[in-house]
Amino acid sequence: MANFDSLESAREFFYKDKFAVTTGVVLDELTEDYAVCSLELTDDHRNAYGGVMGGVIFTLADFAFAVLSNQIHQLTVAQQVDIHYLSAPKGDKLIAKATCRKNGRTSSIINVDISDDVGRDVAQFIGTGFKL
Repeated sequence: MANFDSLESAREFFYKDKFAVTTGVVLDELTEDYAVCSLELTDDHRNAYGGVMGGVIFTLADFAFAVLSNQIHQLTVAQQVDIHYLSAPKGDKLIAKATCRKNGRTSSIINVDISDDVGRDVAQFIGTGFKL
């Protein structure tokens, strides 16, 4: 059963996640099965070499994880996360799609696939959520 009755109620709740919001992360879609979040890349997201900072990619993935895990069970917190950076983004936008791999009694496993708007796989994030 979903905890948010609409996309707008989820957006309103997660608007309080100031770090993600000020970074530019947007919640695009939310169902009981998945969440999609995105980020339009700007010069503020780039490192000294001109590449997208890993922390930006991690923040987007972590936010998608938080949205879906709290859609499944509120309140859920991250217990352990792992990210694998696959390729440097080439597009102007990052997209994170979170799906639930396991929904147990006390924990959940959420996979988040991050790609760019030209279809390049950027990172894979796996998070274990602990249900409070």
